[in-house]
Amino acid sequence: MSATEPVTTPLRKPLGLPLFVLALGQLVISLDYNIVYVALPDIGAGLGFSDHDLQWVVSAYVVATGGFLLLGGRAADLLGRRRMFVVAALLYAGSSLVGGLSDAPGVLVAVRAVQGVGGALLFPATLSLITTLYDEGPARNRALAVWGAAGAGGLCFGSLLGGVLVEAFGWSAVFFVNVPVAGALAVAGWSLFPEDGPRDRSRHFDVAGALTATGGITLLVFLLVQAPAEGWDTPVALGSAMLSAGLLTLFAVVERRSRDPLVPARLFAHRGLLAAMGVTALFSATFSSVPYFLTLYFQTVHGYSAMATGLAFLLPAVVVAVGTQAGERAVSAFGVHRMLVAGMGLGAVGAAALGLALTSDGSYPALLPGIVLMGLGQGAAWTGMWISASAGVAPEDQGIASGLASTTLQIGGSVGLAVLVALAGGLGQSASGPGLLDGIRTAVLVIAGSLGCGALALLALRRATGTSGP
Repeated sequence: MSATEPVTTPLRKPLGLPLFVLALGQLVISLDYNIVYVALPDIGAGLGFSDHDLQWVVSAYVVATGGFLLLGGRAADLLGRRRMFVVAALLYAGSSLVGGLSDAPGVLVAVRAVQGVGGALLFPATLSLITTLYDEGPARNRALAVWGAAGAGGLCFGSLLGGVLVEAFGWSAVFFVNVPVAGALAVAGWSLFPEDGPRDRSRHFDVAGALTATGGITLLVFLLVQAPAEGWDTPVALGSAMLSAGLLTLFAVVERRSRDPLVPARLFAHRGLLAAMGVTALFSATFSSVPYFLTLYFQTVHGYSAMATGLAFLLPAVVVAVGTQAGERAVSAFGVHRMLVAGMGLGAVGAAALGLALTSDGSYPALLPGIVLMGLGQGAAWTGMWISASAGVAPEDQGIASGLASTTLQIGGSVGLAVLVALAGGLGQSASGPGLLDGIRTAVLVIAGSLGCGALALLALRRATGTSGP
């Protein structure tokens, strides 16, 4: 039964303890991405970071994750999904322990890079385990909805949890908290997931492709993170751009000649996967950029504390989680394509309402209509795009398909945020006051327009192909 067509599901069987473990893995990835944000001032003061270098506590994680996702996806296919899940969880636990004990800026930045590699291994392993443990159709859709709700919750609860831990125990607690959780994940994954079995010796790991792809994408993400702040014409930016282009070109040449390529060419003929990759890039560039601007609005415009900002993100987290569940049911009733169009359209309306409600004297309740509409659309679209990315893909390619979609998710977020920050800061705004508010509002309204265009593009694609698939 195709995940892209309306279906009738008379029974909803329990999905079991393995899904709980997989959802917890996604929660750890999401939490680790942003739990350090509220701890940055204390980290900077405690370890003697300069203002310029402190950003790399976050950026090192982003760059490493984006660069290693393709490698992580193919490793899950070739080396075993359970093995990679356990290895990634142990990598998280070990690096988090070192991070909490760090006493030098360089050590902590290196730890964050290792955590990013752990995320790049864990994300595709988790996603490909879901798509192979649960049959395509209602069971997989429900599993992806639960997994998506865990990720949505982690992104928003991370700020609140970080604030609580920093105030109670200091900045090192945001690292130590990962150690027992990640260790338990490794034990549970080894105990609950099916054995991977012996490695298929007829399939070879494309070392040249892995090195060129990882190097090229890592440099590309580094460029997108570094250049907006430092300038696009600096020697570092220009050198990164040239090296990235050269490595990615070499990667394309290597893949054409490889007997067992890192990214099989057959995947680029899979229209559903290609469409899902486009949706993940747009999703990350728009929905995932909103918390950045809302944080500025809460803390800079209205003077919220770190704890109050975390509390302000609780409702969006709940609404997004509700949206993931509603999206799964909408797929069963209407098909994934219609649901994606509706999710993006709802997100566009919500972002527009939110942008208009961002005022210097506005209250939090005034933001709620936009937050609710946008959160429901975001949750539904998140579930739908992963259903699309896995539908019709052979089991032996689920890992690399997950890696491709999550790589475009990472790159889309980097590109989108860089563009939005440029638009917000390119209109003469100062670092505070009414100018900053105008920039934040402009960015959110651009997000609304981009989501609306995405919904129209998906609708036009459906009419052009005459199919209910994405």
